[in-house]
Amino acid sequence: MLEAYLKEYIYYLKITKNLAKNTITSYERDLNDYLDFIKKNYEIKDYNKISQEHIKNYVKSLTRKDIKATSITRKLSSIHSFHKYLSNEDLVDRDVSEKIKKPKTKKSLPTVLNIQEINAIINLTYKTDETLDLRNRALLELAYGSGLRVSELLDLNIADLHLNKGLVTVFGKGSKERIVPLGENTIQALKDYIINARPILDPKSQNTLFVNKFGNKLSRIGFYKIVQNLADKASINKKISPHTFRHTFATHLLENGANLRSVQELLGHEDIMTTENYTHVSKAHLKNIYNKAHPRADGKEE
Repeated sequence: MLEAYLKEYIYYLKITKNLAKNTITSYERDLNDYLDFIKKNYEIKDYNKISQEHIKNYVKSLTRKDIKATSITRKLSSIHSFHKYLSNEDLVDRDVSEKIKKPKTKKSLPTVLNIQEINAIINLTYKTDETLDLRNRALLELAYGSGLRVSELLDLNIADLHLNKGLVTVFGKGSKERIVPLGENTIQALKDYIINARPILDPKSQNTLFVNKFGNKLSRIGFYKIVQNLADKASINKKISPHTFRHTFATHLLENGANLRSVQELLGHEDIMTTENYTHVSKAHLKNIYNKAHPRADGKEE
């Protein structure tokens, strides 16, 4: 019975909620782990028999395994959503997870590159017009110039680009479509790659935009290696990844006066609270400038 309701819930996430495949997989993995604990320790076969105490004991077991608070919070979110679904569908008498609080987690700000750092990395791709440099130039100009998620960037097809209009069509989470404008540097880099480099890489698919040296779709690991290699050459000491370009895109827009709602639209965030994370980065940046420049900042006096 426990497994049957879980299958129904996963189907609900897929069909009704239209969530991304990776998100559904994460939910399913979390909930299987939770239900395994319930069955193994309490031999429960009816969701109405699950109590708050059972869920709290599951959380305690995760803590004993030294699982990070962020991972526990994610697992609890999955459990909350699942029990809420069971309650809304009248499959249980009440939602026993409703009042269980998530563990407090330290909110860490995303890593962001400053203008000098982002230029140092991208400029390395302009040293030659060799095939892979042209591809990497287009890849990084687009990553920083559009703020696309890594998955969105790597899933792009040639047909998604409208370079004459300076636009790209993006299919984000839940296959939601949005239009993102492109700057001149990005447009030129994409044209150079598509005309002069991509044909040489002999792509296996006529549609896929970014391919590796074997002509296959560029992978997340491949993208990560490109970023790491260029960051090392540019002597960037920050811990960065392909996603850093998205963070940097958003932060630089806000620092230069972009409206929060506009940035939300460009990033494809459903909740503006997610976009507001970048305002904390901007405030930290402005505070740092103030502390360095103002004579009376942090108790400094002349």
